[in-house]
Amino acid sequence: MEIGVPKENKDQEFRVGLSPSSVRVLRENSHSIFVETQAGNGAGFSDDDYRSAGAEIVPTSETAWNRELVVKVKEPLTSEYKFLQKGQILFTYLHLAADRKLTENLIDCGTTAIAYETVEQPGANRLPLLTPMSVIAGRLAVQFGARFLERQQGGRGVLLGGVPGVQPGKVVILGGGVVGTEAAKIAVGVGASVQILDVSVERLSYLETLFGSRVELVYSNSAHIEAAVKQADLLIGAVLVLGRRAPILVSRELVKQMRSGSVIVDVAVDQGGCIETLHPTSHTNPVYVEEGVVHYGVPNMPGAVPWTATQALNNSTLPYVVQLANLGIKALEVNPALAKGVNVQNHRLVHPAVQEVFPDLVN
Repeated sequence: MEIGVPKENKDQEFRVGLSPSSVRVLRENSHSIFVETQAGNGAGFSDDDYRSAGAEIVPTSETAWNRELVVKVKEPLTSEYKFLQKGQILFTYLHLAADRKLTENLIDCGTTAIAYETVEQPGANRLPLLTPMSVIAGRLAVQFGARFLERQQGGRGVLLGGVPGVQPGKVVILGGGVVGTEAAKIAVGVGASVQILDVSVERLSYLETLFGSRVELVYSNSAHIEAAVKQADLLIGAVLVLGRRAPILVSRELVKQMRSGSVIVDVAVDQGGCIETLHPTSHTNPVYVEEGVVHYGVPNMPGAVPWTATQALNNSTLPYVVQLANLGIKALEVNPALAKGVNVQNHRLVHPAVQEVFPDLVN
């Protein structure tokens, strides 16, 4: 099969769909890989690295896109819609619940669009291709939060770990899944006071075995969220509802009651966000101040660490890419987890969760 790897065009998105080591595996399976020139530069992979692995370097996005299988990291941008075509398989993060325009274009063009974030192992409630980036985003949430709490960056001037005689900063995490857990690990590690809110008592029990008394674990409801958010120096949105828009848990009125110069990092922004005042930003312009609070809403946070993130992503995606390359669309019949990743196929919106978001697009 011919596999295309275009260069990512999202603002400062330096990850790449396939690493040279992944290309080598695919070549060993007798597939042809076409990598757009300089697609891997930002992640530390040169064109020569890809050539050595067996790829052909192509000069334009169009020549990389014009393949049976296209492997990316982020969703197609408006400038790339013209490359979508019937009979093509697109394998990437999509997050369609927050992007009606892209959803409509995928339906119109007839591409089979498989989203990393909805590939789900049946019966295990596991999202194997979302997990590695969730781990990185969770850890980065505290790293970026700490940075923008610095006074020179517009924050309160709080050191999350505090010092002897001065209390540490308070980190409040909404959601105890992978993102929330990883954020808590870093926050605990730097010595912050950490609170996690989650609606699952079972998950809270698991987190207790993980953190013990180092983290305050609170059942999530409106009263508890209100009390926690008001005291937060760093508020991290870590909510995930598979395939759907994230629910708004923090209203503008509640943001107004936060301390001036406190920081919000909403990792759920690529699914619409769970903070009413937060909108998507970019690595070039990552923050803005609203209601006196610093808001960080970069939807492709792991793009900040592309060398690590590309390899972590490929470790998880490669077996699925190989299966798609070997079997084509029949791979969906063989692998139920991969089948659950299909969002759009044959001009139809097929994923149940995304159908609930856009019922008028279901035919």
